[in-house]
Amino acid sequence: MKKHETTHEENKKRLARIEGQVRAVNRMIDDGEYCIDIITQIQAARSALQSVSKIILKKHLKHCVANALISDDENAVNEKLEEIMTVIKRMEK
Repeated sequence: MKKHETTHEENKKRLARIEGQVRAVNRMIDDGEYCIDIITQIQAARSALQSVSKIILKKHLKHCVANALISDDENAVNEKLEEIMTVIKRMEK
């Protein structure tokens, strides 16, 4: 993976919350909680992860992709567009 100048500090609290949700799901399983309640918590964690993913994608578009476009480097632009297409395909699954 390439290291870039952008940071994702604003997502650390969200990710810590998601980590707590996943630990709670594990406890629910250990405690024999009702299956639907466990699934509900899994869906909440999954939704939260998707939200963080969208925030990071938006930041990537605003910074990394925009910088590639400004650079007039055709290879950099093509690379960024391929990355975006790959991510979009994964999101569709």
